[in-house]
Amino acid sequence: MKLALVGDIGGTNARFALWRDEQLESVRVLATADYPGPEQAIRAYLGELGLPLGSVGSVGSVCLACAGPVSGDLFRFTNNHWRISRTAFCRELQVRELLLVNDFSAMALGMTRLRDDERLQVCPGVAASDRPVVVIGPGTGLGVGTLLALADGSWRAVPGEGGHVDLPIGTPREAELWQQLYSQLGHVRAEDVLSGSGLLLLYRAVCVLDGHDARLNSPAEVTAAALAGDAVAVAVLEQFCCWLGRAAGNNVLSLGARGGVYIVGGVVPRFAELFLASGFARCLRDKGRMSDYFDGIPVWLVTAEYPGLMGAGVALQQASV
Repeated sequence: MKLALVGDIGGTNARFALWRDEQLESVRVLATADYPGPEQAIRAYLGELGLPLGSVGSVGSVCLACAGPVSGDLFRFTNNHWRISRTAFCRELQVRELLLVNDFSAMALGMTRLRDDERLQVCPGVAASDRPVVVIGPGTGLGVGTLLALADGSWRAVPGEGGHVDLPIGTPREAELWQQLYSQLGHVRAEDVLSGSGLLLLYRAVCVLDGHDARLNSPAEVTAAALAGDAVAVAVLEQFCCWLGRAAGNNVLSLGARGGVYIVGGVVPRFAELFLASGFARCLRDKGRMSDYFDGIPVWLVTAEYPGLMGAGVALQQASV
């Protein structure tokens, strides 16, 4: 495959790279808030590399992994102000081919290229090669994807919007927290808690419920306080991990995902040690009579820096075969 451009665009950041010989080159991360749209961000990226406009289109293709459901000519991002018209994009950037994929489809495909040192074992087990794999991760939102191995050795990533399902409730304490969240939000999605902004929302709900002064004002402050041993912040991260376990477990049961679970995204690796020691694994399998179903299903925490970009390259590679 010739030189191509790949991008992984979330709610907060847009990551771009060149794709050559099945490898990433010249990775850059741009803030989506700094640009009116993806075309302007890509112009800036190419300009920094000294590549003239149209050079990508003349030698290859573009694949952009985008946060939200992908269909038709016009795509609107779920968690930022950007939008893409495939036709206008190709015309403006002189691109011959634009492949748009859901960001968690790309993230799922990125799992096929992980090195052993880019993941930490959360639950031991042996992945069933003929069963689905769940890829789930909190970031700006909560992404959920499904990965299937095909008979010809390629992979299929099945897109979905699993971050918008109802927040699962497994204990009386969680029911009380849900009521507090419901009083603010109405319908409470999994993403409302299992995301960067959701971590702060959960912290404030815990403070209201338990009568604490809510002195922390950002997700980063909550994480830092927990890592420093603050008891309230530690309890918030513990609940966050438990809810992530419940959400992941629901997906495993729904899909029959004995191929394993990958925890991805930018939030959890920031407190990896707390996560590994948390109630995540317990809540993952806290499914009553179906708890034993989780025996032998491996779970990993992904620490790779740019798995979504790698997955966008894999998607482009498979599309060109």
